[in-house]
Amino acid sequence: MGKKSYPRVILFSSGSCPWCSQAKSYLRQKGVRVKEVRVDEDPDAAKDVVRMTGQMSVPVLLIGSTKVVGFDKGRIDRLLGLGRS
Repeated sequence: MGKKSYPRVILFSSGSCPWCSQAKSYLRQKGVRVKEVRVDEDPDAAKDVVRMTGQMSVPVLLIGSTKVVGFDKGRIDRLLGLGRS
């Protein structure tokens, strides 16, 4: 049985954000590869978050072309086709 294929997932986060850490851990636990972009280390990424969402708030997940602001397990699961466990 092969590994499930997921859309590209980018996590915009900061080092001081506990919700960011939880989102990253949750996705890795589910076997989803995550590219993490730290807005506290990359000013251009911080500007991208504001452009995408209209606010400077993390975590922001980009799942394919869909934005998820905050750590919303239900929405993440639906977008990735993950079953609740």
